[in-house]
Amino acid sequence: MASKGQKFLRYTEQEKKEILNRYINGESGYQLAKEYGIPVGTIKTWKTKVDHFEQVTGNKRGRQKTKDLTKEDWKERYEILKKYQAFLKAQRERK
Repeated sequence: MASKGQKFLRYTEQEKKEILNRYINGESGYQLAKEYGIPVGTIKTWKTKVDHFEQVTGNKRGRQKTKDLTKEDWKERYEILKKYQAFLKAQRERK
């Protein structure tokens, strides 16, 4: 937790990009932290934020956005839902 009156270091976007590129290309986070005088956790946080941003803005990881679905995708989802509903109905009837 931050102390009252604590000053935080600021890094330019260019510095962040340089450090992250080196980190992504395999250099040790501890080595970079020592070289730049940055906590290792800060470098890892930057990496996490970049990964999350890429995921949200179109890197094809994760679930497909609903606005990008085709008619065939919607039909497939509908069929899956119908099968699941039939399964649940069968489960209820067993009891």
